Amino acid sequence: MRAPRRLFLAATLSVSIAAQASGGPLGIDHRLHYDNSGIWKRSTQITLMSGTILTVGAGALAFGDHSKLGDTFWRSVDAMVVTSLATTALKYTFQRERPSQTTDPNLFFQGTHAQSFPSGEVAAMSAAVTPFIVNYGGIHPAVYALALLPAYDALARMKTHGHWQSDVLAGALIGTGVGVWAAHRHSSLLVGWLPGGFSVGYVHHFTP
Repeated sequence: MRAPRRLFLAATLSVSIAAQASGGPLGIDHRLHYDNSGIWKRSTQITLMSGTILTVGAGALAFGDHSKLGDTFWRSVDAMVVTSLATTALKYTFQRERPSQTTDPNLFFQGTHAQSFPSGEVAAMSAAVTPFIVNYGGIHPAVYALALLPAYDALARMKTHGHWQSDVLAGALIGTGVGVWAAHRHSSLLVGWLPGGFSVGYVHHFTP
């Protein structure tokens, strides 16, 4: 099975969906029992998302694009930026209310205050890890464990009533799809737009 196909399958299966469904576009949406404690705390989710952004950004600047690792970091940046733009546009298009705002998963087009669909955080997390899985998963299968990060975030967002099941599923698929696209581009999109000094990378530039 090729890596992209495996990634899409992993993204789909990683989203925790309970047996009984009640509504939404796929008939799978319902509120999970609210839990904002322990590993599911909203602050933990924010820390993970912030840490992912910091790690990817710092790695791209540190290593540049003159090595496989550095190039992978830049493709992860590409994927996260494109995914963020896409999910933001979709949120303003579908205007779906979150589980914290309603018990009805079928409320779309409710105004700009409603931005549940799709999950931007799950999409961004999926986009961040996918280029690494594409580039290194076949060589080091343990890299596939990175898929646990968006899986955790998807479940955590549902537990804190930030998203419905179809929100996180759509986010995972969007992020994974963009990540596969970014990984297979001829070169990094953003590196081509930045001054050459940024693409060298600090580690490469200052190492004798």
